[in-house]
Amino acid sequence: MEFKFTRHQVPRGAQPDAEAADKIYLIKNVAELHATYQIRLLAFKASTTGKKLILKLPKKSRLGPSLKELMSDLPNVIKRETL
Repeated sequence: MEFKFTRHQVPRGAQPDAEAADKIYLIKNVAELHATYQIRLLAFKASTTGKKLILKLPKKSRLGPSLKELMSDLPNVIKRETL
């Protein structure tokens, strides 16, 4: 995974909306969700700590091709739940 830095060479990070003992929650209210840097970074955190990344989305939300590919690469790490 390639880490990105700000112009002052401070590493960028991602903060989940909630975190439980075995789950990391990210809540989004969008029509289509892609594998953004935030999602990739939280998925990496979940896989290295043995947790699951739970994406809470509206029922009508679609998953973009990049997110579907990431979910197939990490089948036991990323899960989708409806709001």
